[in-house]
Order: sequence, then structure tokens, then C-alpha cells
Amino acid sequence: MEINNKAIIGRRETVSFPEFGLYNITAKVDTGAYTTALHCHDIREEDNILYFKLLDPSHPDYNEQEQRCNEYSQKEIKNSFGEVEKRFIIKTIIRIGRKRINSVISLTDRGNMRYPVLIGRKLLKNRYVVDVSLYNNIPPSQKK
Repeated sequence: MEINNKAIIGRRETVSFPEFGLYNITAKVDTGAYTTALHCHDIREEDNILYFKLLDPSHPDYNEQEQRCNEYSQKEIKNSFGEVEKRFIIKTIIRIGRKRINSVISLTDRGNMRYPVLIGRKLLKNRYVVDVSLYNNIPPSQKK
């Protein structure tokens, strides 16, 4: 179903990050957040390369391979507690259902949060309408 050519998305959706080999992860859709955030740890910058590790919560035996990014930036972002923190920002593809979206993602430790991915309104804008009464309204992609 669509409204004004925008898909209806629920407050929780299944997403994938194909460039990192992460598939079918539950994400929280948060219209109060501007930027999309991805849980990672061991973030470090070395010789103009950003290194970080991702955890796939749906696969406990997932090998936490170190990821690397040559193109990145830093930005001050207000976290859920209202505190400003400096985060690394990367560009990557996020897959929601059949849509592959080039997106800007902030990297942060969301280990104490229920969901490892938070979808912000910058990604939602002009693509989705949020119906908070729904969960997993968009079927996850079967393709990897």
C-alpha cells in the first residue's frame, strides 16, 4: 500500500546492509531522529582509513570481521539522551524490502539499545510514510 507514491513503513522493519554482509536485522524507525544509526564497536581511525566492527544480532556465530571505509567524515549528533557526541559518518547502501537506498549512516555503540539500527527521518523523507501501529509492513528481501 502507498500514500502519495510513498510506501507505508511500520515502527519496526527488517533491513539489510549488503556491503557489510549484514542481512535481515530489525531496525527501529524513529521520526524523532534525523540520522540513521548503525551499531558498531572498536571504531578507530588509522592512516585516513576508518575501521570498525559490526555485530550481526541475528547470527550469534557471525564472524565480527573488521570493516573499513576510505570515505567518511565526522559530525556532532545529539544522542537519545540529549547529549552531543562526535560520530563517524559513512555512506553505504541500506536495503528495505526491495529498495536499495544510498544512505548516510552514523556509527555508534548501540549495545545498550534494544535495536542495533535506528532509521532516521533523513532516510524516510520522500520515500516512506510511518504507521506506528504496524510492525514489519515491508517484507524483507530474500536476496542477499
